[in-house]
Amino acid sequence: MAKKVFIVDDSPSVRQMVKKTLAGAGYDVMEAGDGEEALSLLASVRPDAILTDQNMPRMDGLSFIRAYRGRPGGMGVPIVFLSTETRDDLRQQAKAAGALGWMSKPFDQAQLLTVVKRMVGT
Repeated sequence: MAKKVFIVDDSPSVRQMVKKTLAGAGYDVMEAGDGEEALSLLASVRPDAILTDQNMPRMDGLSFIRAYRGRPGGMGVPIVFLSTETRDDLRQQAKAAGALGWMSKPFDQAQLLTVVKRMVGT
Protein backbone atom coordinates (compact mmCIF):
# COMPACT_ATOMS: atom_id res chain seq x y z
CA MET A 1 0.00 0.00 0.00
CA ALA A 2 1.35 3.41 -0.99
CA LYS A 3 2.31 5.86 1.73
CA LYS A 4 0.15 9.02 1.85
CA VAL A 5 1.79 12.44 1.73
CA PHE A 6 -0.30 15.58 2.22
CA ILE A 7 0.87 18.87 0.63
CA VAL A 8 -0.33 22.24 1.97
CA ASP A 9 0.68 25.15 -0.29
CA ASP A 10 -1.20 28.05 -1.84
CA SER A 11 0.80 27.79 -5.08
CA PRO A 12 -0.82 25.38 -7.56
CA SER A 13 2.47 25.11 -9.47
CA VAL A 14 4.40 24.09 -6.33
CA ARG A 15 1.72 21.55 -5.41
CA GLN A 16 1.84 20.16 -8.95
CA MET A 17 5.65 19.88 -8.91
CA VAL A 18 5.69 18.18 -5.49
CA LYS A 19 2.83 15.89 -6.50
CA LYS A 20 4.54 14.89 -9.75
CA THR A 21 7.80 14.14 -7.92
CA LEU A 22 6.18 12.10 -5.16
CA ALA A 23 3.58 10.31 -7.28
CA GLY A 24 6.35 9.32 -9.68
CA ALA A 25 8.09 7.64 -6.74
CA GLY A 26 4.94 5.71 -5.81
CA TYR A 27 3.44 7.92 -3.10
CA ASP A 28 -0.27 8.68 -2.81
CA VAL A 29 -0.43 12.49 -2.75
CA MET A 30 -3.24 14.68 -1.41
CA GLU A 31 -3.25 18.46 -1.38
CA ALA A 32 -4.78 21.63 0.04
CA GLY A 33 -4.34 25.30 -0.82
CA ASP A 34 -4.04 26.59 2.76
CA GLY A 35 -4.15 25.53 6.39
CA GLU A 36 -7.93 25.83 6.78
CA GLU A 37 -8.61 23.62 3.76
CA ALA A 38 -6.01 21.14 5.01
CA LEU A 39 -7.61 20.88 8.46
CA SER A 40 -10.99 20.26 6.84
CA LEU A 41 -9.64 17.51 4.57
CA LEU A 42 -7.51 15.96 7.30
CA ALA A 43 -10.59 15.43 9.47
CA SER A 44 -11.32 12.31 7.41
CA VAL A 45 -7.87 11.03 6.45
CA ARG A 46 -4.58 10.34 8.23
CA PRO A 47 -1.51 10.83 6.05
CA ASP A 48 1.90 9.31 6.69
CA ALA A 49 3.59 12.72 6.28
CA ILE A 50 2.72 16.39 5.70
CA LEU A 51 4.65 19.04 3.77
CA THR A 52 3.47 22.60 4.40
CA ASP A 53 4.31 26.09 3.22
CA GLN A 54 4.47 28.95 5.74
CA ASN A 55 2.99 31.93 3.89
CA MET A 56 -0.58 31.12 2.83
CA PRO A 57 -3.93 32.93 2.91
CA ARG A 58 -6.51 32.25 5.63
CA MET A 59 -4.15 30.12 7.77
CA ASP A 60 -0.36 30.06 7.63
CA GLY A 61 1.83 27.03 8.17
CA LEU A 62 2.61 27.64 11.85
CA SER A 63 -1.07 28.09 12.69
CA PHE A 64 -1.89 24.96 10.70
CA ILE A 65 0.69 22.87 12.56
CA ARG A 66 -0.47 24.12 15.95
CA ALA A 67 -4.11 23.35 15.10
CA TYR A 68 -3.30 19.93 13.62
CA ARG A 69 -1.07 18.94 16.54
CA GLY A 70 -3.93 19.84 18.89
CA ARG A 71 -6.21 17.24 17.31
CA PRO A 72 -6.46 13.61 18.42
CA GLY A 73 -3.91 11.66 16.39
CA GLY A 74 -2.21 14.82 15.13
CA MET A 75 0.97 14.29 17.13
CA GLY A 76 2.10 11.15 15.33
CA VAL A 77 2.34 12.52 11.78
CA PRO A 78 5.72 13.96 10.73
CA ILE A 79 5.48 17.50 9.30
CA VAL A 80 8.17 19.35 7.35
CA PHE A 81 8.03 22.93 6.12
CA LEU A 82 8.69 23.50 2.42
CA SER A 83 8.99 27.27 2.21
CA THR A 84 10.81 30.27 0.76
CA GLU A 85 11.14 31.62 4.32
CA THR A 86 14.65 31.38 5.72
CA ARG A 87 14.35 33.27 9.02
CA ASP A 88 15.82 31.45 11.99
CA ASP A 89 13.04 32.65 14.32
CA LEU A 90 10.43 31.00 12.07
CA ARG A 91 12.41 27.77 12.03
CA GLN A 92 12.55 27.84 15.85
CA GLN A 93 8.81 28.49 16.05
CA ALA A 94 8.15 25.67 13.58
CA LYS A 95 10.17 23.24 15.65
CA ALA A 96 8.39 24.34 18.84
CA ALA A 97 5.03 23.85 17.10
CA GLY A 98 5.96 20.29 16.19
CA ALA A 99 7.64 20.45 12.77
CA LEU A 100 10.27 17.81 12.13
CA GLY A 101 12.30 19.95 9.74
CA TRP A 102 12.50 22.67 7.11
CA MET A 103 13.27 22.56 3.37
CA SER A 104 13.81 25.67 1.28
CA LYS A 105 12.11 26.44 -2.01
CA PRO A 106 13.03 26.01 -4.72
CA PHE A 107 13.63 22.39 -3.79
CA ASP A 108 15.74 19.69 -5.37
CA GLN A 109 13.59 16.69 -6.35
CA ALA A 110 16.12 14.14 -5.12
CA GLN A 111 16.41 15.94 -1.78
CA LEU A 112 12.61 16.06 -1.47
CA LEU A 113 12.39 12.31 -2.05
CA THR A 114 15.13 11.67 0.51
CA VAL A 115 13.35 13.79 3.13
CA VAL A 116 9.96 12.14 2.48
CA LYS A 117 11.49 8.65 2.65
CA ARG A 118 12.91 9.51 6.07
CA MET A 119 9.57 10.96 7.17
CA VAL A 120 7.56 7.86 6.28
CA GLY A 121 10.23 5.34 7.23
CA THR A 122 10.83 3.76 3.82
